[in-house]
Formats: sequence, structure tokens, C-alpha cells
Amino acid sequence: MKTQFSQPLANGAGAAAILSAGVGALAVAVIAIAADKVSAIGHALNIYKPTGPLSGVTTSAIAIWLLTWLVLDRSWRKRDLALGPIVAAALILLGVSVLLTFPPLADLF
Repeated sequence: MKTQFSQPLANGAGAAAILSAGVGALAVAVIAIAADKVSAIGHALNIYKPTGPLSGVTTSAIAIWLLTWLVLDRSWRKRDLALGPIVAAALILLGVSVLLTFPPLADLF
């Protein structure tokens, strides 16, 4: 027996998870560069002394990732979105974040 859906399944929640992962990855890179270049930011992000500012960098990036995921999920959860552009944007954000954490490029800032 074949079942037919009267409307397409919503993929917005999945799209929100994918894009927010890219945003979170970029947040790690940007915050890490800021903590390295601006001593006041590095000092403020030093949550756990043995790890230094990295503890605050990762904590802040996780907060940004979760907040982005929450906002996008609430906005997109019942929508059927084109996943191609969303996945492409997430991959671009991930690629940029990897490049920004590569020391020769990060040292340019």
C-alpha cells in the first residue's frame, strides 16, 4: 500500500541545525582571533585559568551556536526549505573558520 503526503515534509529544523553549525564554527575562529589580538578580550574570556582564554572562546561560541540554532529552528521548523543554498552557506562558513584558525592566516589580523 502506497502512502501519499498531501504536503511536503518540513525540513526547516534540519536546515536550522546545519546552518547554525556553520555559524558556531565561524564564531570559534572569530572569537579566538579577537582573544589573541586584544588582551582585554583574552583576559575577559579566561574563565578557567589552566586553559586560558580558550575556555571562554569555546563557551562563547557554543552559546552563539545554540542561540542561532534556537532562533532559526523557531523560524523555520514548519517550513520546507531549499537545502542546497543552506548547506552551501554552512560549508562556506566552516571553510572560512578553518582558514581563520590556520596560524599564518590568523596572524595577519
